[in-house]
Amino acid sequence: MKYAPVCAFLLVFVCTPCKGQNKIDLPKDTIKYHGPTTSVRTIKQDRKGNIWLASNEGIIRYDGKSFTNITTNLSSDRFFSMVEDRNGNFWFGTYGSGVYYYDGKSFQHVTTEQGLANNQVSTIYEDKAGTIWFGTNGGVSRYDGKSFRNFTIEGGLSTNDVNAILEDKTGKLWFGTRGYTYVYDGKTFSFFSHKGTSFGDIWSIIEDRKGTIWLGGGNGLWRFDSGTITQFTQNPILRVFEDKKGNIWTISQIAPGRFGLFRYDEKSLSDKKPAVTEIAQSLNLFGILQATDGRIWFGAYDGVYRCDGTTITNFKKKVDQK
Repeated sequence: MKYAPVCAFLLVFVCTPCKGQNKIDLPKDTIKYHGPTTSVRTIKQDRKGNIWLASNEGIIRYDGKSFTNITTNLSSDRFFSMVEDRNGNFWFGTYGSGVYYYDGKSFQHVTTEQGLANNQVSTIYEDKAGTIWFGTNGGVSRYDGKSFRNFTIEGGLSTNDVNAILEDKTGKLWFGTRGYTYVYDGKTFSFFSHKGTSFGDIWSIIEDRKGTIWLGGGNGLWRFDSGTITQFTQNPILRVFEDKKGNIWTISQIAPGRFGLFRYDEKSLSDKKPAVTEIAQSLNLFGILQATDGRIWFGAYDGVYRCDGTTITNFKKKVDQK
């Protein structure tokens, strides 16, 4: 594949609360006019247009003018994942302290004591029915608004480490684990393979606008389309993302301890060797988001960045207006 650099730079419950949930008064926000300076693993945009960052420093909200850490003094743990549910409430997953549920006024703390499978939460997902799924280091937890149900090795998974969750257009749920990939039809988990090929150590799963499933993991990037499997690269993939034009973005390991942000051109995805553009490199890259204005946000080991196609904004020192 031919790589062409674009941006030249270098980076050296309403919901029924769970029984037994601990309500936490909202701590005083910390407002600063620059972004985080440590790892940002997940980036989301809410229905009001705010950008939310799950980082080593906490959950940080950007309103276009300043960054606000809304979890100041709430937890010293690293935040890995988050989702805004259909009611406008937020769920924040941590590396070892469980989940915090935020309704805009107060927090409720959810841990294994309330039924969560494990307190290390890698990913959070809301399905079409409004059910919240948590991918943890101890299996999958499903919360229906009243109680948890957990799925673990005993329930059909090959490992309890769950990194990615997706509901496809047919209503089936896909789970990417450190072991293999599974599809859940509401009753049973089925091991996903194709013509003898299995897909293990999966970190990211998406379904694009055409209904094609993309799997990214330790063995590369795979596309599953109408019964055909295509492998685009063997480099480890941490994230897969589709932008509004149908381009596929990936965060890929390109060398030990070094990662790149790449864009696969939508017009050439049917080619054996699609056109690939390298956008950026860093010691570590994590979350990725395309905001409603079309600009791409991505998280790195030292903060958050935004690319408008020609330039990259570094938020460690100053804040640009929307």
